[in-house]
Amino acid sequence: MAEAARAALGGGRKLEAVERLTGGTTKGVYRLTMNDATTAVAYLWQESENYWPAAEGDGDLTDPFSPGVGLDLFEASHARLASLGLRVPEVHLVDRDRTHYPADLAIVEDFPGEDLMDLFNRDPRAAEPTMARLADALAAMRRHRAPSFGKVAQIDKGGRSKAASCEEAALEFALRCLAGAASRDRRIADTRGRLEERLRELAAAVRPRAEYSVVHGELGLDHVLVDRDGNPVVIDFEELLYFDVEWEHVFLRLRHSEEQYRPLVVEDLDEDRLALYKLTQHLSLTAGPLRLLDGDFPDRAFMQGIAEHHLNQALALVSGC
Repeated sequence: MAEAARAALGGGRKLEAVERLTGGTTKGVYRLTMNDATTAVAYLWQESENYWPAAEGDGDLTDPFSPGVGLDLFEASHARLASLGLRVPEVHLVDRDRTHYPADLAIVEDFPGEDLMDLFNRDPRAAEPTMARLADALAAMRRHRAPSFGKVAQIDKGGRSKAASCEEAALEFALRCLAGAASRDRRIADTRGRLEERLRELAAAVRPRAEYSVVHGELGLDHVLVDRDGNPVVIDFEELLYFDVEWEHVFLRLRHSEEQYRPLVVEDLDEDRLALYKLTQHLSLTAGPLRLLDGDFPDRAFMQGIAEHHLNQALALVSGC
């Protein structure tokens, strides 16, 4: 790592410390501190840093919801967000040839200090300007129109998704999540028929539409850093999609309190898409954590808590059916 750090930051600097940062499930994230106190962040994509047990369909770029890992997704997503005027970390070094380290590696700008979630929770008033700029960023993402839906890395190179529509892709994903969760939890297994029936009803109610915006997909305020000028800096964007804007806002609502979400609220969202994507994401956030727990993810109580919460929310959506 010392050689990569010197190549990225130059100036005769030497690497003094490496600190692992928490939170990642698909890549290693490390803060690099040089001997002159300059810092940067290293992203490492290697098998030992990926906590997800392998599953059929992983890495299928024609499926918007297939887990994708690596530099190609990072670079394509970084380029798209930057083209829309969003603040993203400056890239100091990309090493796909493994010249400096025996894994795919990117070294990027560091933003020490609070993320936007911590800032908001500590002082909502102080967070207001950054939240307003984040709302502007989301508006720019929504205004963009892509020629098709799917992973940005797939569509921007001229590819397509295998599903016929966003709602069809979401239904297929939801049914996979339902099967995965049912295989790991008896409560989902016992309710599988009702959940599948409800998913198909919700999908059938969605009216055709072909407006594909840029969607982060997991835009929690903890995935937004804050620079010295108070600008929001979007991170963890490798799964960036062209998709229905409702997908973004379902996650924003699920992830945040009403007070946190209020500055980001938008009008004219499609209620039928919101309903389908809400149940889909509850099932995803049940099945995903349960799958992670098949492996060696270290914070098991935290992940189990996520699965339990969303399992109960999914069951509540069919309790009257």
